[in-house]
Parts: sequence; structure tokens; C-alpha cells
Amino acid sequence: MTKLLWDQTAERLYETGVKQGVVYPQVSGAYPLGHAWNGLTAVTESPSGAEASPLYADDIKYLNLISAEEYGSTIEAYTYPDEFADCDGSSEVAAGVRIGQQPRKPFGFCYKTALGNDVDYTDFGYKLHLVYGAMAAPSEKAFATVNDSPEAITFSWEVTTTPVAVTGFKPTASLVIDSTKVDPAKLATLEDILYGTAVANPYLPLPDAVATIFAEAAPGALALSSIVPDDDDVDIAITANIVLTFNNKIASEAIIVTDDIGGIVAGAKTWDIAGKILTFNPTANLTNSTLYIVTVGGVVDIYNQSLTAVVKNFTTIA
Repeated sequence: MTKLLWDQTAERLYETGVKQGVVYPQVSGAYPLGHAWNGLTAVTESPSGAEASPLYADDIKYLNLISAEEYGSTIEAYTYPDEFADCDGSSEVAAGVRIGQQPRKPFGFCYKTALGNDVDYTDFGYKLHLVYGAMAAPSEKAFATVNDSPEAITFSWEVTTTPVAVTGFKPTASLVIDSTKVDPAKLATLEDILYGTAVANPYLPLPDAVATIFAEAAPGALALSSIVPDDDDVDIAITANIVLTFNNKIASEAIIVTDDIGGIVAGAKTWDIAGKILTFNPTANLTNSTLYIVTVGGVVDIYNQSLTAVVKNFTTIA
């Protein structure tokens, strides 16, 4: 069993900032070309819906019907790329001349927020936010005279969205990638797509394409690769740790160590960084000339594969 602990070192997490915004005007349901959004100051996500409508029967609440959830946001910036103007309802009639009140074009959008903790601060990692099917509503623009306390004009857009299809899930308009939890090489591949390279233009891939980038290779069946001490080993030191190695990363387990009369051995469990090697360190020395039993049960890997429970044993030195 694992006891809950709070506010451990490096676990005091927070999220802050907004940077590296990119807008992708939509063309025939795709987002073929991205444009850097300089001067981005804030993105406020404001989902709506998911409201309960209670139904009553037999003089009791029978059930709740939940309405569809919608993703919305507010984008704030000091400026915006020229390519966003069509999404803001203006069209160019001549070079440098634009008219307003035109049909607003849908767009995609991405930006980063910083992840911090009490050790690495904002260098801990970041989240990459992708938004699809966005439409900007008309917004107020307040122009004021320059005075002794000048301020730059802040533009603001209320954004609504239309979800896009995702295989195996309900349609969505938003997707978030956590840099601290994904393969760095796969994340770099996605960022090359989003931001472009020396030989390829930036574009916004649809959710299914993003999922394909991060898809894990099909794993082998979950197995216990080794255990130290090995099964039926004898003359084991009373100070020994028990080390179990699995072939896949483990999500949960209920492994216990008992003595020959059924008493549970107390100890601490630690995993290696890959999540495949479990070390059990007994709180106190084991007893001499004693048979110990390791019950390897409740083991489930990150692919939701379960391991059939097995029992191993060893005997300590006299």
C-alpha cells in the first residue's frame, strides 16, 4: 500500500504564461499554413455547456441529462498577423486597403503555457495547446489620445469553436500536449510540423494525425522478466532488497512480501525512471533462516495489460 503525501519537493506544480502563438487560417477543413502571432498577451479559456437537466420520476430524481460541452476562449494581444485580418472580418480590396464587416473565416490556433515547480521553476516543462474550428466574434477596439501615461491598445477577440472529428472519441475543438509526459523526440516532430522547418511550411495537423505521432508501438505481452532474489534461492542476506523487473512500464501493482507465517514485511517501494524496475527495501532487516514469499499480484502495465499473479520465494542465511 502507498501512503498519500502532500507538497513533496519537485511536486509543487503550477502553470503560467502564454507564448509562441500561431494562427492557421482554415482552408477546406484543413489548416495548411501557419503564421506567427507576435504580441500575444493572454488566452482565457471559457468552456460552456455540460449543464445538468434533472429528470424526476416516482417522486425522486430519476437522472441528469448533461448538455454538450463547448470550447470557447478570449484572445488578447497588442497586435495580430495580417493573415488573421480575414478571420476578423476584413478583406483587402487593394494593397494596404481593407474593408470591414466581411464574412469571418474560421481558423486554428496554437500556443504554449509554461509548467513550473519548486525546483526547476518555469523550466520544468510546458503545455502545447491546439485549437480547431475557431471563429472570432466582433470585438471592441478602444483608441485614446496619447497622454502623460500612454498605453498600447489591447485587441481582444471572443472565440467560439466547432469541434472536429477524433477517431474513437467525441469530436473536440481543443487538444493539449504535456511536454513532461510525452516522448521528447515525438514532441519535436510535432513542433516541426506546427512551426515549420527550413524545408517545410508550418501547418496544424488534425487530432488524428497528432495521435498518430504520439502512438506507442504495440507492446509485447506483460511479463515478469526477472526477480532478485530468484525463486527458491537460499542463503540470502538479511539486508537484501527485492528487485523485480518487468518488460513494460507498470501503471499499478499490489505486490506484497510475507514471512513463512503470513506476516507482511513492511518496506518502501521505488521505481526506476522507466517504470519497469521495482525495488522493495524492507524497513528492518529480515530474519535469519526464514522463508519469505513474494506475491506478484495486481500488476497492470500502461497498456492496460494484466499479469497473472505469481508467487516466488527465497530463504535467508542461517
